[in-house]
This record gives sequence, structure tokens and C-alpha cells, in this order.
Amino acid sequence: MNIHRKKTKKIRIGNLYLGDNEPIRVQSMTKTDTRDIKKTVRQIKELEAVGCEIIRCAVPDQESAVALGKIKKAINIPLVADIHFDYRLALEAIKQGVDKIRINPGNIGSRERVGKIVLAAKERNIPIRIGVNAGSLKLTTFTPHQKMVRGKPNHLTTNKAQAMVDSAMEYVRMIEDMGFEDIVISLKAADVLTTVESYRLFAQRSNYPLHLGITEAGTVISGAIKSAVGMGLLLAEGIGDTIRVSLTTTDPREEVKAGYEILRSLGLRNYGIEIISCPTCSRCQIDLVKIVNALEKKVIGYRLLVIGRPLKVAVMGCIVNGPGEAKDADIGIAGGRGVGLLFKQGKPIKKIPEKDWLKTLLKEIEILTKNKKT
Repeated sequence: MNIHRKKTKKIRIGNLYLGDNEPIRVQSMTKTDTRDIKKTVRQIKELEAVGCEIIRCAVPDQESAVALGKIKKAINIPLVADIHFDYRLALEAIKQGVDKIRINPGNIGSRERVGKIVLAAKERNIPIRIGVNAGSLKLTTFTPHQKMVRGKPNHLTTNKAQAMVDSAMEYVRMIEDMGFEDIVISLKAADVLTTVESYRLFAQRSNYPLHLGITEAGTVISGAIKSAVGMGLLLAEGIGDTIRVSLTTTDPREEVKAGYEILRSLGLRNYGIEIISCPTCSRCQIDLVKIVNALEKKVIGYRLLVIGRPLKVAVMGCIVNGPGEAKDADIGIAGGRGVGLLFKQGKPIKKIPEKDWLKTLLKEIEILTKNKKT
């Protein structure tokens, strides 16, 4: 399927761009205390290594805002300051050299205070993300007792989505009136269909680039599924310029991994390594789970190695679909009872003992991706 992306305004964030058919950027947010510069930088470096392209840090106090300067100097990807309530934290973050500010103008306090943030951002030539969350809206406009019917947005969902869009457009007009248009928009809800409806409605009314996400999505499994469904629907319709998979986890690398899997499943980012593996059953006579988990951990960093398209690596544990899937991959091993057959570009090469599967696959991956680092 060829996805036709909606054309949006091009916005610069640090050393990269959003919108106007630029690659859909994968971002995350640190889980550390921003005041702990050493731990925060270490976590950002770990995220960089798995392909994170934009990183956001919470700024709950002045000490956190001041810390952003040293953090910025120690990392290689654009840094976003996440600000709520206190406009002075945004001003300090901008002073410290961040690449973007994320605010919800509704909780900053007044037009005058928002104006001070806008003026500082304009002087430093950095964009502002207007973040509207369903949980922060005034609920008096909703009818609370209506329910979803057959998976379609009903009056409640549409009302809440419309309220989110109206709120975002109000903020956009206010900031545009201040002579500022380097704007990115997010409209997030924990409910998938409300989120989807919000972005669809906004995309009809504006061409500002969109940051996609399902807020408070949940744990690694439930959160990744909700994010894949919600963002997948939008991305398949050509809506979205950057994504963040929000997961309840101490390791934000899981968010980046999930983000790339979503994009690669739709063909929207053509690099990295796609592992194809069978779910195992009683026909499987090798420890396939152990091999695949070890392989996945080893190749995370290869998401930054460009080969023109995703590198497909198949690890199959039985003779039913295994050989066929392995043949369709760039590299594949299929077999059972302690031995497998190595395939390269669809051709059988040699038999490999189970104990050597991981080592062999990593060696073949290294050969294919050698000298391809971006």
C-alpha cells in the first residue's frame, strides 16, 4: 500500500526537520530526574543508540531547567523541554539552549505569560509544541453517560475530540497573533478512538505538523498495542509527522523500539532490522525464544544502519513454514532438533548447529551492514 502523507508545514528542531514529507521522527521522554544530569545524559545516550531522534525532559522546577544546558551539550539529538504551569521555567529552558518547548497554553496562566514564552522562542528561533490532552479539558461541554457503540465514535467521543481541536485552534490563533508560526500540535487522549478523531479533525483545519501519541497508554504490552492501533490508523491515512509511544516502563528504549516497529509495519521508515520468528508450538524442538530474544537485544543498535530498506532476518523453529519464511528473508535459519539450515537471499547455504545460530546470524548481519552506518 502506498501511503500518501498529508503535506504539512516544515519545522526545524535542532539539526532535523518535521513536516513537508520529512521522515516521520521517533521520539521518547526521559524517565530520570532531570536534575540528575549524569543519569539523564546516560539514558539519552542509550536512547540515541537505538534510534531515538528527539528527546523530551520534564521540567518541574528551576533546578531542572538550569540542568538542561549541561544535558544539551552532552547529547547529539534535539532536546525538548516539557513545561507546565510556570512560564519562567520555559524562559530558563530556552536560555539554556533547548531545541523546542512543549507547553499547554491553558495551564500557563495568562496570555501575557504565554506571550513571553513565544517572544523568547522567536528570538532563539525554536519551535513550540502546543500539547492538548483530553484530561485537561473543561468537561462541562461533554455528556458523561453516553457510551461507545460498535467501536465507532459516538456523540461523546466526537464532542471531546472536537473540544480538543477547538482548544488547540484557539491556542494556535493566539500564538499566530503574536507573529509566531513555528508550531507543532499534539492532541492526546488515553482513549484510542478519541485521539484518532481529534487528529483527523485537526488535520482538516490546519497544516501544522502533528506529533502523534496515545497518552497514558499503559504498560509495555497494552501501551504498545493501543499506540499501534491508534497511530497506525492515522499514519495509514497520511496523518502524522513525529511519534512517541508512551509506555509505563523504566526503560524508554521500549518506546523507541515500538515506534520503529509501527513505522516499519506500514513501510514508513525503511531502515533497521526486522526479525521474523515463529510463535513456537509442539513442533519446535529448539530453544527459539532464547535465541530470538538474544538476537533482538544484539541488533537494536543496527536500527541506525541504512541498507536502503529493512533488513529481514528470519529465525524459524519448525519445518512447516520455516523454510519458506527463511527463503523470503535476507538471512534466515530454519530447522529443529539441534540443527538448522542457513539461507542467504533465498538460497540454502549450510547446516548450522543450534548453539551457533546466534553467532552465525550476527556475523551475516555484520557483513550485510558493514560500512553502512549513517
